[in-house]
Amino acid sequence: MEILQLTQTIAKAIDDKKGEDIKILDLQGLTEIADFFVIASGNTQSHLKSICDFIDEKTKEKGINPISTQGYDEAIWIVMDYGDIVVHLFNPESREYYQLEKFWRNAKNIELMSS
Repeated sequence: MEILQLTQTIAKAIDDKKGEDIKILDLQGLTEIADFFVIASGNTQSHLKSICDFIDEKTKEKGINPISTQGYDEAIWIVMDYGDIVVHLFNPESREYYQLEKFWRNAKNIELMSS
């Protein structure tokens, strides 16, 4: 599966679970960490876990598993590492505090494709 297509699959899964303020950042040429960040917010711990579980389900349907998932139990900031794509799921307070979009302000924003 092409990386941009997988990025869109992840963003769509977040949208389907009513994740908020979804951002796809194209980091290519800016860092070696990843090519894309997908950043979104959820309202509660259970909402964040539900989003994470649904992303996992949708990517596994495509035969792709995350390399690692961190922060699931606390569900304040969940990070799902897919290698070239890193997913950041925040509660509103953590998202405001860390402001990843501001830190990576030179990254190109990619639009979420409608299906």
